[in-house]
Amino acid sequence: MPNLQPIYEILPPAYRRALALSGGNALEELRLRAGHAPTVVMCGKEENLPLPGGSGLVTQADLEHILLAATQQSSYAANETLKEGFVTISGGHRIGVCGTAVVQSGRVVSMKEVSSLAIRVARQVAFAPGPLLTALTGSTLIAGPPGCGKTTLLRGCIAALSGAGQRVGVVDERGELAACVRGVPQLDLGSRTDVVCGLSKQDGILLLLRAMNVHWIAVDEITAPGDLEAMRNTSYCGVNLLATAHASSKDELYRRPLYKSLMEMCLFGRLLILTPDKRWHTEGV
Repeated sequence: MPNLQPIYEILPPAYRRALALSGGNALEELRLRAGHAPTVVMCGKEENLPLPGGSGLVTQADLEHILLAATQQSSYAANETLKEGFVTISGGHRIGVCGTAVVQSGRVVSMKEVSSLAIRVARQVAFAPGPLLTALTGSTLIAGPPGCGKTTLLRGCIAALSGAGQRVGVVDERGELAACVRGVPQLDLGSRTDVVCGLSKQDGILLLLRAMNVHWIAVDEITAPGDLEAMRNTSYCGVNLLATAHASSKDELYRRPLYKSLMEMCLFGRLLILTPDKRWHTEGV
């Protein structure tokens, strides 16, 4: 059961009461859009969340109240991640932010005139470590369609390896794997795991190779050619890789140019394929 208290603490009273009446323990996301009714995502379905009293519509003042409460936890860290469109609060819950980007010299420096928030509930899912360790015999790529749980499975693999005595370095570029708040991971990745946040995969991988003497390096969502080059350098150092990719099958990996290049580099010896019903199986590369 997720700890929803950090979410309740940043919400106005009407939203807290509405969530309590809706059965908050099944909550996956709370979506707030200025001028529209708030919605909740439960069991993959998005529905309106009736607010007691008032117009029942989200106001920009509501959004500003929530974001201010969230960023007060760590104003510097929040300002840095707001450039990327999100804030992480205690418990690992992540708030996606849309609004008007403030751009200076071609770079986003802050966000103003907030128009919507997406509060995603963080859940620690326990996996049986035995089957995962049997599958993780070397560098492994986790593939599956969007929303099937690739990041969650990656987190389970990291924890299983750490629990088995392997040192794992994690590049948590977007703050989703460990969900660090003030440098402390809010989601358990194991006691032998070192996490670097706020760096690109390329820079984070290089830091871990130089500084941490790890057995494994884990990254989430391969999306750019630079990611491939960084992982190639890792393979030269005798370090195993764990990574995720958006593809529902081996065939689909080979149909996408970036992933085709990745597969042809022969960096991974095993695929973990996730299906939409969150089951996984292994395949050779």
